[in-house]
Amino acid sequence: MDRRELFGAVGVLGTGMACGTATAAPHGGKPGDGPLGGPHLHFCGIHMAKADPKIQFVTQHYCAAHTGGADGDVFQCVLFDGTGKNAKLVGVEYLISDAAYRKLPDAEKKFWHAHTYEVLGGGLVAPGMDPKDEMAFMKVVLTTWGKAWHTWPNPATAVPVGEPMLIWSLMADGQVDEKVLKARDKEFGVDTNKIREARVKEIGLEVPKVSLPKNPDAVGRQWTDGGEDKPTPKK
Repeated sequence: MDRRELFGAVGVLGTGMACGTATAAPHGGKPGDGPLGGPHLHFCGIHMAKADPKIQFVTQHYCAAHTGGADGDVFQCVLFDGTGKNAKLVGVEYLISDAAYRKLPDAEKKFWHAHTYEVLGGGLVAPGMDPKDEMAFMKVVLTTWGKAWHTWPNPATAVPVGEPMLIWSLMADGQVDEKVLKARDKEFGVDTNKIREARVKEIGLEVPKVSLPKNPDAVGRQWTDGGEDKPTPKK
């Protein structure tokens, strides 16, 4: 993934980006140094446990790019259960390009989920971002793959307990918990159906139809359950 492409989609100083808290770096550097000192992006999605699709969360992503890797940049995200100052840090997610994903060994691919439905179906939103910038950003995210673990698998507990939970993505209509979706739309004042309609029209592709994983070892697909895994142009 090209950092210039990713950040250029919204502009280095565009709406929806923010700077990390200006605290002194542990090595004695000036305020703003360190991995949290640069610009980052905020977007919101609905996460689903791969082992149990009935477990779904609205998850806030705060992300920045790690650059210079042999297979392109890695978009690194810290995950929270809310946007407030006292939100719980529930996990991490890494985003890589489709080209980088294709190079992974088969045994590794089972940990990575596609973002095609999240983008085209309207499940992924960037609150506060200008609509044009958000559309450009979503076009970049569309074919990326994510590896996400919730290290605080049940935010209702007082402290993080239990094993990390591998996260999967919603990949077809009928998979989302409608209560979770409605709560997300209400919180951020968005309409998933209108977002979906606008993105399908702009991107020119039909929404994917991929079934839920049959088991934890299932490897994800981007567009279809069988045959060549490629998109269908909008009719």
